[in-house]
Amino acid sequence: MQRRHFLVAICGAVAALPGLARAQARRMPRVGVLWHAGSAGEEGAYYAGLLEGFRDLGYVDGRNINLEHRFPNEMPERFRSMLAELIALKVDVLVTVGTQTAPYARDATTSIPVVFIFVPDPVGSHFVDSLARPGRNMTGLSHFGMDIVLKRLQFLKDLIPGLSRVALLVNPNTEVAALYKRVTETAAVELALENHTFEARSLDELGQAFDAMVKAGMQAVTINGEGLAYQQRANVAKMTLARRLPLAVWSRETFEAGALMSYGADQVAMCRRGPVFVDRILKGARPGDLPVEQPTKLEFMINRKVARELGLTIPPMLLARADEVIQ
Repeated sequence: MQRRHFLVAICGAVAALPGLARAQARRMPRVGVLWHAGSAGEEGAYYAGLLEGFRDLGYVDGRNINLEHRFPNEMPERFRSMLAELIALKVDVLVTVGTQTAPYARDATTSIPVVFIFVPDPVGSHFVDSLARPGRNMTGLSHFGMDIVLKRLQFLKDLIPGLSRVALLVNPNTEVAALYKRVTETAAVELALENHTFEARSLDELGQAFDAMVKAGMQAVTINGEGLAYQQRANVAKMTLARRLPLAVWSRETFEAGALMSYGADQVAMCRRGPVFVDRILKGARPGDLPVEQPTKLEFMINRKVARELGLTIPPMLLARADEVIQ
C-alpha cells in the first residue's frame, strides 16, 4: 500500500513537470531594449533610470526577467540589424528609447508589443491611432509638443534682449526632423521670431552647421530631442559657446553639458516610467488599450556661468521661475 502511494506520488510529480516548466518560463519574460547611443555608459542616466524603473516593480535582470539591450550607435543599419536580432529572440515586449528607434520597430513588427520612450508625435508618426486609445501594438511616452517648443522660445526671447533670428538644428536623417521644423516655425511666428533650420548628420557636420548659423546672422540656436545632439551634447555646447551662440536644449542631460538654458520633460523620470507599461503588458494588457502618456513634469534651467560668458544678464523674473540655476 505504501509502495502504491509512493508510485502515485512520483507519477503525479512527473506529470506536473511540464506545468512547472511553463510557469518558470512565464516567470522569466524576455524584454528587448533598443537604445540609440553606442553603450550603456553613453546612455547614462537614461539607462540607469530604466533599470531603476524595473527594480521598483520587483524586476531584476537575470533573476525574474531577461533584459536584452542593444546599442546601435546612431547607425541606421545597426538599428535594423539589432532590431532583427531582438525579434529573432522572440522577446515578449520591445522597448525603444529615443526618437530614432520607434520608427524601426513600427516598420519591423505589428505583432510584438512595443513600448516607446521619447516619441515626439505618436499619432502623426503612425505609431498609434490616438493618444487615448493607441489601437495597435505600440504605446508609451511622448516628450514633445507645440506648447513645450513655444515656451522654450519664449524663455529664450525673454533671456536675450532684441532676439529676432533663431536657428533650429535638426538631423535630416531622422523621421522627426520635418515635425521639429514645422512646429518650431509655427511657434516662432506666434512670438514674432524668424526661424531658420540648419542640418547636421554627423559630428563633422555640426561645426559646419554652427558656422553657417553665424554667417546667416543667427542670434541663438535651439535643439529638440534627437540622438546625434544627445550623443554629442558636450561638443555641441563647446561649439556653440565658441561661436557665441546661446544654446537652448530640451533636457537636463543636454543642459548640464554646457547649454545656456533648457526647457522640457524630465526624461529620466520617463525612463523610470517606461517599465510600468512593460509590466502591464506582461500581465496581459494589450498595448492598444494603454493610453500614451505625455510629460507631467517640465523643467526650466538656466546656466548663469554661460550667460556671463555670452555677456547676458538674466532677468530676475526668469531666475525666479527657473527650477534650477547653475552659478
